[in-house]
Amino acid sequence: MRTMTSLRDSSRPLSNLNHNSHASHKSFRTKQKMAKAGKQNRPVPGWIRLRTNNPIRYNAKRRHWRKTRLNI
Repeated sequence: MRTMTSLRDSSRPLSNLNHNSHASHKSFRTKQKMAKAGKQNRPVPGWIRLRTNNPIRYNAKRRHWRKTRLNI
């Protein structure tokens, strides 16, 4: 029977593991960046699309939470 210590990669010391591994444990700065990204991640309003000679049809910077990461 394997133990948890045998499953861990022995080449990396325990001190180098990410201490912030739980999703609920985040710093205030990280939380602010995630909130800003969440606000930016919305479609273009319909009234903007209907303006005369408007080239903007959709938000090109739209991001799906599972496909594209924020790298923060």
